[in-house]
Amino acid sequence: MSRRLTLDDAQIARLHQAVLGLLDPASLPPADAYLDGEGHEIARYADGRLVLRHPSPWPAPAEVRSDAPVVIAVPDALPVGALPTADAVLLLPTGGVRPDDARFVTWAHAWRAIASTAVEIPFTPAEAAERSDEIAAAYSPAGRIDVATVPQPGCGGVVVLFTGLSGSGKSTVARALVTRIAEQRPVTLLDGDVVRTHLSRGLGFSREDRDTNVRRIGWVAAEVAKHGGVAVCAPIAPYDDTRRWVRRTVEAAAGLGSFVLVWVSTPLDVCEQRDVKGLYAKARAGEIVGFTGIDDPYDAPADAEVVIDTSAMSLDAAVDAVFATIPANGSDGGAE
Repeated sequence: MSRRLTLDDAQIARLHQAVLGLLDPASLPPADAYLDGEGHEIARYADGRLVLRHPSPWPAPAEVRSDAPVVIAVPDALPVGALPTADAVLLLPTGGVRPDDARFVTWAHAWRAIASTAVEIPFTPAEAAERSDEIAAAYSPAGRIDVATVPQPGCGGVVVLFTGLSGSGKSTVARALVTRIAEQRPVTLLDGDVVRTHLSRGLGFSREDRDTNVRRIGWVAAEVAKHGGVAVCAPIAPYDDTRRWVRRTVEAAAGLGSFVLVWVSTPLDVCEQRDVKGLYAKARAGEIVGFTGIDDPYDAPADAEVVIDTSAMSLDAAVDAVFATIPANGSDGGAE
């Protein structure tokens, strides 16, 4: 039976690297045929050789190779001034990039503007940075030269993720924050209960389902931030590794400083006193299994930008503390 494997965008770029002689095919996930995300076949092995269904959108190194040195565009950085030599060839990593990636478009435009010759290569920007010397040698015997750069500014989008126990006051503070932000710029609220009714309908409360729920929220929020918007999210988000995944996803989409983690650290006993839904009482009685704070863990964040305890501070003070961390509309989005 033929083994058919679906690849994501970054893996598709690596497949093209293998076809163009830039990567050992053995390093690809084993399969007889490779498909894209829509199920269309991209390539398959024929007589022991990896063959593309259609020509590669990236030129082979032999088609580019010249005696001129190369410059490889630096991820998350913009060039300062022109290329060091007029005949240098710019290698622009475009692998694994979605067409609606606004930060990438701005980044690529800035690099193209300083080069008379720019060649797209099938590497993600991060991978190109890691393998820069190897890539340069494949495209030119003259090797690689560097240019001065500055950090790429963020796009101005922000994600504020509230995390805390049920009853801690996350939703109350989040809604008040949204009201404050909406006076200045558009904002999207992704509240835990509402998201579970729509985006995550059908998910349960196992660790896997909780992870999936928070990752869905994080992905949607990153899409909002990527285009300069503000997303405020208020799930319980009990697991540290999942929250860190959301941070990485948001910052990859909208730039450093675009993610604000708010830990609503209201003590468990206070949350239980506010138990308007009776959930804690049911968990204590064993009627609910796997309830956060009772028989399922809550990982207290060590990386929160803001910590608030709604049993010890007013709603206005809590909103003020969070609002102060959000860049004004049109700022650099927290670029370093």
